Amino acid sequence: MTGIRHLEVAQDEGDLRLDRWFRRHFPTLGHGHLAKLLRTGQVRVDGKRAQAGLRISPGQTIRVPPNAATDKPYTPPRTVVPEADRRLLLDAILYQDDHLIALNKPAGLAVQGGSKIARHLDGMLDALRTGADRPRLVHRLDKDTSGVLLLARTAQIAARLSTSFRERHTRKVYWALVAGVPRPAQGRIDVALAKRSTGGQERVVGDPDAGKSAVTEYTTLETIGQKAAWLELRPLTGRTHQLRSHSATLGTPIVGDGKYGGAGAHLAGLANRLHLHARRIVISHPVTAKPLQITAPLVGHMAQSWAMLGLSERAPNESKSTK
Repeated sequence: MTGIRHLEVAQDEGDLRLDRWFRRHFPTLGHGHLAKLLRTGQVRVDGKRAQAGLRISPGQTIRVPPNAATDKPYTPPRTVVPEADRRLLLDAILYQDDHLIALNKPAGLAVQGGSKIARHLDGMLDALRTGADRPRLVHRLDKDTSGVLLLARTAQIAARLSTSFRERHTRKVYWALVAGVPRPAQGRIDVALAKRSTGGQERVVGDPDAGKSAVTEYTTLETIGQKAAWLELRPLTGRTHQLRSHSATLGTPIVGDGKYGGAGAHLAGLANRLHLHARRIVISHPVTAKPLQITAPLVGHMAQSWAMLGLSERAPNESKSTK
């Protein structure tokens, strides 16, 4: 059959129901018609039959038959962004060209909306719109993590960047201040992680049987006596809360991370906030294919803690040529 399309789920469409995804992209496709397409197997997700209520994930491929693909594609409505939020994003730009934007996301700003989250980065992206296309998310950072976050200017660039992240062609480096000093000073944490809910709170814990593979390399850059250490963390996988859980596994939870470190994650005199920063991303440019290295300076409470502890703003192993 000709005219069949295979569309990739974008990063900002994660956890949508399949029927709502169709409503976005093909608004004139009726509910009854979609139900028939699903029932007869003409719509598939990653090659498999699917139900209307299936929760889709970024990177999955949806088979769209010709009689649905003729509808107009989804265009996010333009929103009015408050001036303070517009200025926040403009001040956070680390790099931009015709294809992508890199931001230094501040800690405390959620990337996407959710339960009880009304203010988030995704809701501000019209402030960075320069044409018909609204910038798109291609990966995420936790609300309390600061640092480099990439945005794509078009759907095509978003698909290329999402593929790079999914196939692990991107190198990410994080900085963390941890309570205690890890032994050995550098190494590799290979502990599979699984989600667990306890007392209404979801955490990820080490589980070699049911967990998903999670690997992190770490290097101690500097120590503050025996009470704290500055770590460089290099995740080789991308599990939820991987760096937080793996740091706690070492016996050195990230400072301010009470969820994984309890009272032992709090250090007197320092802000009781998560000290985790996405320091650097190295990725092939989606158009030129040339290596693109983007570095985010410390901001907010982490910059204050570094100054208070007398730590350098640049790691000993960093090149001065980073963007």
